Amino acid sequence: ARKCGRDQVAISIGVIGLGKIAQDQHLPCIAKNSDFKLAAVVSSRPSDLGVPSFKTPAEMLASAKLDAVAICTPPSVRRNIALECLTKGAHLLLEKPPTPTISEFADLKAKASASGKVVFQTWHSRFNKAVAEAKRLLAGQKVTRLHVSWKESVWQWHPGQEWIWEPGGFGVFDPGINALSIVTEIMPEPVFVDSADIITPSNRFTPIAANIKFRAANGGDACLTAEFDWRQKGEQSWNIDIDTASHKLKLTHGGTRLLVDGFETVAAPSEEYEEIYTRFAELIKTGKSEMDGSPLELVADCMMLGRRSDTDPFVW
Repeated sequence: ARKCGRDQVAISIGVIGLGKIAQDQHLPCIAKNSDFKLAAVVSSRPSDLGVPSFKTPAEMLASAKLDAVAICTPPSVRRNIALECLTKGAHLLLEKPPTPTISEFADLKAKASASGKVVFQTWHSRFNKAVAEAKRLLAGQKVTRLHVSWKESVWQWHPGQEWIWEPGGFGVFDPGINALSIVTEIMPEPVFVDSADIITPSNRFTPIAANIKFRAANGGDACLTAEFDWRQKGEQSWNIDIDTASHKLKLTHGGTRLLVDGFETVAAPSEEYEEIYTRFAELIKTGKSEMDGSPLELVADCMMLGRRSDTDPFVW
């Protein structure tokens, strides 16, 4: 095993699912983090990563000696895989969204607690310095306005990925849940879904756009809204505007930049996944799990309360 300190041995980790996010983020961040050593992968395609590659999680868990596993599959199959890993005694890192349903997440959370292993449900957009600063500035404040504008191109970020259009694939809520993970992190009071317009291609099952109205848990009259759209052309926009009695805050570029009253106060490179693996190592060392389902709950509430309308058929 690779040494990462005088007496410390690197955490042997396997990765299940070698899709775009695993290749773009997880594998490079594991390689850069001395707390971890990639030991095995599960992929339907051959890999040349210099470690054993298996066709199924069961094969990997039976053959490779692992301390931890990162599950980067679509959410629809994640719970069963997670339970397999916990049974074999592995700590878990879960990509977002965690599961396709609230009940599966609750069950997984209970079983994780009973297992004695660390389970880290990641929300990568929270791991930005600008998000942390916005949370600090909003603490104890009364928010009068919140507007989320999360608009990107599905053709750019999910090329050819049909699973996103299937039930349990989340559609535009796959990126939209990133915005909700920031909202639930920084807002000084919880928000509830008041109404939602869910726009779905006539030839697909999951939405391509959504317009949401929230209400504040404290019963105030704040204007709280969100727009998600997967049809964005040109520049992609991942922005959150928050007004209080004293300041106007604007998180841009997915939460990596913060403007306060029009002046940029934080502009840091995106190191979300690097920070995720730093946090995962800390959790393993302390034996603590982190599983927050609040962004998933808001998505479920949007689907529960949403008014569905059809739009043009989707084509790649």
